[in-house]
Amino acid sequence: MSKKIISTDKAPAAIGPYSQAIEAGGLLFASGQIPVDPATGNIPEGIEAQAIQALTNVRNLVEAAGLTMDNIVKTSVFIRDMNDFAKVNAIYETFFTSDYPARSCVEVSHLPKDVLIEVEVIAAR
Repeated sequence: MSKKIISTDKAPAAIGPYSQAIEAGGLLFASGQIPVDPATGNIPEGIEAQAIQALTNVRNLVEAAGLTMDNIVKTSVFIRDMNDFAKVNAIYETFFTSDYPARSCVEVSHLPKDVLIEVEVIAAR
């Protein structure tokens, strides 16, 4: 099986030994996107602003592979506080225009750079 590395400067660069995304077998596997503005390196304040930035990074990475948010079939959302679930849902639903992908959402104790949210996706061609 061949694999293709997908990268873009419109999403944060990898902060470890991993690729932003890998395409293999007609599927795109995107690494978790945290809410870092790739142009400035800044992290916005608050869960709503962080959810918007993380999902914008996801969209930019998916588009770098020539796909759209409608190609996403599975998301995994990691949040620091499950009490933010409704706020994250309100932002999340604005990023999709058709049938929603399957999703997991879990509370975690800590995320890179002390952010409040991280989102990873799988998309299909």
